[in-house]
Amino acid sequence: MPERTSTAVLDLDARPSSWGVAVLDVVGHRSILMALARTDFQARYRRAVFGVLWAAAVPLVQAAIVAAVFSHVVRTSSVPGPYGIFALSGVIAWSYFAVGLGTGATAVVDGAELSDRVWFPRAMLPVVPLISGLVGLGISLGCLLVAMPIFGAAPGPSVLLLIPAVVLLVLLTGALALILAAAHVYFRDVRYLVQAALLVWFYATPVLYPAQLLGRYRPLLDINPLTGVIELFHAAALGWEPAMLAPVAVSVATLVVGLLVAAEVYRRYDRLFADRL
Repeated sequence: MPERTSTAVLDLDARPSSWGVAVLDVVGHRSILMALARTDFQARYRRAVFGVLWAAAVPLVQAAIVAAVFSHVVRTSSVPGPYGIFALSGVIAWSYFAVGLGTGATAVVDGAELSDRVWFPRAMLPVVPLISGLVGLGISLGCLLVAMPIFGAAPGPSVLLLIPAVVLLVLLTGALALILAAAHVYFRDVRYLVQAALLVWFYATPVLYPAQLLGRYRPLLDINPLTGVIELFHAAALGWEPAMLAPVAVSVATLVVGLLVAAEVYRRYDRLFADRL
């Protein structure tokens, strides 16, 4: 008589997972997350002659162009240091945010074929481009550190602010991408709304101009959750200013709320996404 072998059965129903089960699901599938991130990274630069260097080349070229143009528009005297470094530090952060949010916001729908064949928490899909983009972000920041002394902005103790700046950038981008990716399952207009919003958001964020240029209207910039992130990158490159505290606090508060909302949304609706995909 052949021995009976037990087969693992995954029983999915419409009931929301408990917080404990939801966390264990994500932790238990972390190897899939890293495999997907590695695949995404390799696919992004496959057959490119310069490979991952493009991740740094694009923001560098963009920063050089806008620095040449905006230096004639923005009062560079209001920037606490070389304007080129100011622009580069902002563009590096914005480039990661724009690519991560634009890709992550549609990741659940775009990855439907994969998640239908192998079950894993779909919350991982919007996080994949954020992880694969860290290599390019690291190279870009290395270029920033090399450029600082060349342009007369020698790195000081404030450069350590890059650590909380990167953490805040990645987590905030992830929280927004998770929420938008869940909404995109039910409303396919999200893809186009995000594309349009990023165009406006770029100019509504002090990436290329100092926030103090707006004078009494500066509080309008401070409520932008991305302002605090960009200001941290500017502070790391050119020094901290007390006025940066308010927008950073807004960014942190947005991050906390965003992560809680994202976690609750996927805990309740992750298993229902299959009916909409």
